[in-house]
Amino acid sequence: MSQQIISKITMMAGKNATVLEQEWGRLTWYASAELGNSSFMTVGICEIKSGCANPRHLHPNCEEVLHVMQGTISHTGNTGDEIMHPGDTISVPANTMHNARNIGDERAILLISFSSPVRLTQGE
Repeated sequence: MSQQIISKITMMAGKNATVLEQEWGRLTWYASAELGNSSFMTVGICEIKSGCANPRHLHPNCEEVLHVMQGTISHTGNTGDEIMHPGDTISVPANTMHNARNIGDERAILLISFSSPVRLTQGE
C-alpha cells in the first residue's frame, strides 16, 4: 500500500471520530490513515470498564505509547506487571505482547498513540 502524505492541517471533530464498542470497554480513533488525517501515526482513546481488561495483543508494525488519563490499570508486558495511575505513561515496543486491566473502581481512560498511521494488531 502506498502512503499518501497529508500536506495540509486537518481537523477531526469529535463527533466524526470512529467509535468501536467492545465487551471490555471502547476504542475511539481520532487520527489515522484510515480516517485520512494522519500520514505518520494513529491516535485514540481506550476506555476500559472497571474489573475488565482488553485482550493480550501485539502490534507488529509500530510502537505504542499509552498514557493514563483516569483510573488505575495493571499493564502486563514482557517485563511483568506495571501498576499505572493518572499521569503515568508507558512505551510498548513493536512485537511486544501486552494488555491493560482496570483494577480501579472507575472507568479507566487511556490516551493511546502509535508510530504508524496503519496500526496492525495481532491477538493472543
